[in-house]
Amino acid sequence: MIFIWGIPTDDMKNPTASFFEISNTIIIVAMNSARKWDVIGFGAIAVDDLLYVHSFPQPNSKIEVVKRDRQGGGLTGTALVAASRLGARSAYFGLLGHNDLSDFTIREFAREGVDTSLCPRNEKAQPIYSSIIVDQSNSERTILYSLENFSPPEPTLIPRDLPKACRLVFIDTYFLPLTRYLVEISHSCDTPVIADIESLRIMDFPETLDAIDYLILSQEFAAQITAASSPANILQKLNTPQRNCAVITEGKQGCWFQEKGGAVYHMPAFKVDAVDTTGCGDVFHGAYAAALVRGEVNTTAVIQASAAAAMKATKPGGRAGIPSLNALQEFIKANPEVVPHKVE
Repeated sequence: MIFIWGIPTDDMKNPTASFFEISNTIIIVAMNSARKWDVIGFGAIAVDDLLYVHSFPQPNSKIEVVKRDRQGGGLTGTALVAASRLGARSAYFGLLGHNDLSDFTIREFAREGVDTSLCPRNEKAQPIYSSIIVDQSNSERTILYSLENFSPPEPTLIPRDLPKACRLVFIDTYFLPLTRYLVEISHSCDTPVIADIESLRIMDFPETLDAIDYLILSQEFAAQITAASSPANILQKLNTPQRNCAVITEGKQGCWFQEKGGAVYHMPAFKVDAVDTTGCGDVFHGAYAAALVRGEVNTTAVIQASAAAAMKATKPGGRAGIPSLNALQEFIKANPEVVPHKVE
C-alpha cells in the first residue's frame, strides 16, 4: 500500500522526496528546499454538539432543546485553525477514521485551510466527542465528553524526518506519550517545538520538558510543577538552555513571559466584552505559533496571541471569534496602551 501525504502531483517527480517503509506501507513526504507547512500540529481534535436550553434540567425531568449546533474543537484543532486564519500554512497529524465525526473534522479543517493529508486512517479512530449543554439563562456550560476511539498514533506511523516539512511542530498534552519522540525528531530536523502541557505525567520526562523550545503553561499548572508561586520565580525555574521562551497564562490577569533567561515581562489582558471564553487558550497558542513562523520576535508574538484570545472571547463558540491577521492588527492598533512591562 502507498500513502502520499501532502504532495501535489508535480512533487511525485521530485528527486528530493523521502521514502519511509512502515509495516509494509510506503509513506512519501515531500522534502522541498522550502518547507511545505509552517506548523504541523499533534494533539487533541474534537467535535462538539452544543445543546442550547432555557435552563439547566433538573434530575428526572424533560426539557426542550432550543437550538443545536455542531462545532469543531480540541486544543490542537482550534490552535491550528487560529494559525491558519492568521496566515500560517497549517497541517494536522493524528488518527482519523471512516465515520461521521472524522468526516466532519476533515470538512471543517478544509474550510479553514488546515491540511489533513498527513493523517493515517483507522477504521475505528475518531476525534474526541462532546455534548455540551448551554444554559441560556446564565451562559453556563456543562460538558459531557468521550475519549472513546481517540488516541495518539503509534510512533512508527510518524516518519523521523517529517519535521523537515515544517517550520514549527506544535504538541498538546493529549499526545503526551509522543512528546519525547516528537521533540527528538523535531530537533534532529532543526525544527523548533511549541507545546502546551497540562498533565503532571510530564514530570516523568524532565529532560523532554527542558528541551521544549517554546513552552506555554497555565499559571496554576506551572506553579504545580515548579513549586514556585510568583510568576517571576516560576519562569526562572522553567528556564533551560534549550528554552527560547516560556509563557504562563492566567486569564483576565494576562500572561508573563521570559525569553532565553532574560527579564520577565507581564502582558496585561486586553479588555473586551467577553461572551464566551471557550477556546481562548487554544487560540492564544495558535496565534503565538503563527506569529513565530511569520518571523515576529517573542514580544510581538505574545502581544498578538493575547489580542487574538481576547477577540475570540467576544463571540460564542471556540472558533467563531478567531480574527484574521488584518483584523488582529487593527485591534492592536486601537489598543496602544496594552503592552508588556518589565517585572522588577
